[in-house]
Amino acid sequence: MKTYKVGVIGGDGIGPEVAVEAVKVLRKAQDGFGLEFVHYPFGADHYLKTQELVPDKAFEEIKTLDAVLLGALGDPRLPVGVLERGILFRLRFGLDLYVNLRPIKLYTEKLCPIKGKRPQDIDMVVCRENTEDAYSGEARFENKGTPQEVAIQEARYTWKGCERIIRYAFELARKRPRKKVTLVDKANAIRAHDIWRRAYAAVARDYPDVTQDFAYVDATCMWMVKNPEGFDVLVTSNMFGDIITDLGAMVQGGMGIAAGGNINPGKVSVFEPIHGSAPKYKGLKKVSPLAAILAAGLLLEHLGEKKAGDRIEDAVKKVLESEALPSIDASSGVPTDKVGDMVVAALQ
Repeated sequence: MKTYKVGVIGGDGIGPEVAVEAVKVLRKAQDGFGLEFVHYPFGADHYLKTQELVPDKAFEEIKTLDAVLLGALGDPRLPVGVLERGILFRLRFGLDLYVNLRPIKLYTEKLCPIKGKRPQDIDMVVCRENTEDAYSGEARFENKGTPQEVAIQEARYTWKGCERIIRYAFELARKRPRKKVTLVDKANAIRAHDIWRRAYAAVARDYPDVTQDFAYVDATCMWMVKNPEGFDVLVTSNMFGDIITDLGAMVQGGMGIAAGGNINPGKVSVFEPIHGSAPKYKGLKKVSPLAAILAAGLLLEHLGEKKAGDRIEDAVKKVLESEALPSIDASSGVPTDKVGDMVVAALQ
């Protein structure tokens, strides 16, 4: 029986609480394979005690794992971005996790804020380039602190970066029923986005069975609300992907069920709920762990255990369709661990 080694970084705020539930579900989902969990303390508490974010020795160990499950990062005791850049960005850039994969799927009509939309209308996947754009450049300031101050940060795109995320999107679309890839850019206003158009055209020639589509990012935001059924697989830049996936989370019902993966195909990758650390709810067991549990399902699919990943997704769907969970926000009245128990029961 194959055993996978999975790192667990609970992180900050509600992160450890939702990660515990995801691990509980992963243990139950084992079927013909084993999981060995390696827990790491990285987050605000660890940093304040040791001044360490992800030390080199731990990072080298993480590189030998099969996957990593991350809870959430962010703590008001530290300046904004210290933990995110020091932990998530180190993993993202150090492991070359060039795919940010965000399924946007409506599991039950009662969750959707858009009138009249049903599960068959909202089933798309965003493939966000995860290592370039403005996120990879250093900021510089001229005349700082004066009325003449200028802040500059370059958005950097490479042919390799564009080509590989576009190819990933086409490969994914080829496995889906509708087989359609929409490039989301702003090529009419941002001249540098011409590289995205040319890379898309070059890749698309290898996939004559996949429908080509283009949308400017502002129109995409409009159509995701007005006609979400028009999208299948979307591929886009780092910054635009960051924005439209949060919009997608609301379309599918909220951050409480929004899961994502930071992926290098075939190599160690990181899976997480896309919600924040919500420090005001820390320790209260009020938040939904379903996003973290769905991220665990994506993790299993990445490991090649798609059947087990699908079982987790089906169990979450059953819980969402039931009357036992009235909402997926902190007002549900169902404690975090009880929601995890509900998913485990649905798995059985």
